[in-house]
Amino acid sequence: MKANGTVFKFGDNVDTDVIIPARYLNSSDPKELAVHCMEDIDKDFVNKVKKGDIIVANKNFGCGSSREHAPIAIKAAGVSCVIAETFARIFYRNAINIGLPIIECPEAAKAIEAGDEVEVDFDSGMIYDKTKGTEYKGQAFPEFMQKIIKAEGLVNYINAQYK
Repeated sequence: MKANGTVFKFGDNVDTDVIIPARYLNSSDPKELAVHCMEDIDKDFVNKVKKGDIIVANKNFGCGSSREHAPIAIKAAGVSCVIAETFARIFYRNAINIGLPIIECPEAAKAIEAGDEVEVDFDSGMIYDKTKGTEYKGQAFPEFMQKIIKAEGLVNYINAQYK
């Protein structure tokens, strides 16, 4: 399983209120959430992001409230993967549960810049910055997590087990 895209770069402590502002939480529709994704930190994000693009951030990405709306908004906006030095634990679980691939790799998070073209191989955990010709070893997903992501989330994965 792989992701390829252009990087949008963010710093430390990008919280869920910035990812999807609370004023939009009256909807759980992924398309509606996607329209407002990251707007309080980058007003043009939703106009620039293309299907497959990648978010790279520093420490503690997804901190704040435990809402699933945040990873849903990111995924629905077309982002194929989030790379960060570290993730807030509840965001990490929510992302996997809704089928948004995320990978921790401090070296990649520090070195990759906005606009770089990046490829992520989730089987090996390898991250390739094609713009700079560099590569990084991130944390590979265990097989069961890859199955959840391929199924587009935990609920779909469980439902498929009972069919």
